[in-house]
Amino acid sequence: MKNKIKYLLIAAIGVFSILLTTNVHADDWDTPVMTLGSSLTASQRSGTIDVLSSQIHNNNFQQLNVDGNTLVKYLNPAGDNFTANSGVWSSALIEKTHAGSGINVQILDYNGKNNITTITANQYKNAALTAGISDANIYVTSATPIDGSGALAGVYAAFDKNGDHLNENQVTAAQNEMGTLSQISQQNNGQQGYSDAQLNNAVAQAKSEMAKIGPNITLNQITNIVNEQINNNNLQNVINDNQKQKIINILVAVRDSGALKNGDFKQQAGKLSSDIQDGAKKIFNKINTPQNQNFIQQIWNNILNFFSNLFGNNNQQ
Repeated sequence: MKNKIKYLLIAAIGVFSILLTTNVHADDWDTPVMTLGSSLTASQRSGTIDVLSSQIHNNNFQQLNVDGNTLVKYLNPAGDNFTANSGVWSSALIEKTHAGSGINVQILDYNGKNNITTITANQYKNAALTAGISDANIYVTSATPIDGSGALAGVYAAFDKNGDHLNENQVTAAQNEMGTLSQISQQNNGQQGYSDAQLNNAVAQAKSEMAKIGPNITLNQITNIVNEQINNNNLQNVINDNQKQKIINILVAVRDSGALKNGDFKQQAGKLSSDIQDGAKKIFNKINTPQNQNFIQQIWNNILNFFSNLFGNNNQQ
């Protein structure tokens, strides 16, 4: 009897320890994390804090310095060539949100100007999804024109700081993905029928479809999904074969990174796609017209309508 009580007591202590650790982890994320570029002047640092803190209801936040070493740690595995002396100006505020809320990214003006010159909000969102981030508000700004890589490295560092250690393979896949999507957007900038929202929505939808199949999805299946989503987003006359192959390659890297093993990945990808469409309703309202539907889908719809009208008329006679 005494031995049973002893074992029960040990088990109870073990459970209590796990719960205690979990609560500490949750408490950490009760406070948003602000990542600040180490190259900011005192005035720029103060201005950046003002811009980012305006998005939360109080001034209770953690500060995290982001320098060249941060860039080296999180971005160089994807092929970047940062050094410990690399400058960092772009900054971010990361706020964890309730389960199912998805990934929200806003790029904030600094003194009335968007100084993030290369990375778009939707590219940040897709990269965060691939890296394993879920349910978070991410605010990005810069006191000086810059591509925005420092802010993303800061996001990764913030999750590490709070015990959410991101898988290095996923972070690398996310970085390669963001670079590829940014390049494709720049190549098609100003081209009629193209927007960054369409491209990132196609990729987000592709990720959601890949997650339905699972981590053993084949190259052929990924290729079919990419073709389908390019058509669904009316990009078939914009995205060339070389760009399509690059999209396929980054999604193969997403598969190989282990991202699809995350049970929450499909839901987060679906939420991301929905948010992108909500944020660009004018664009997607134009896409979702009969003229822009996939040709085969149009034929199928016409067949369904034909039989529906045929049987409907018979029922009325």
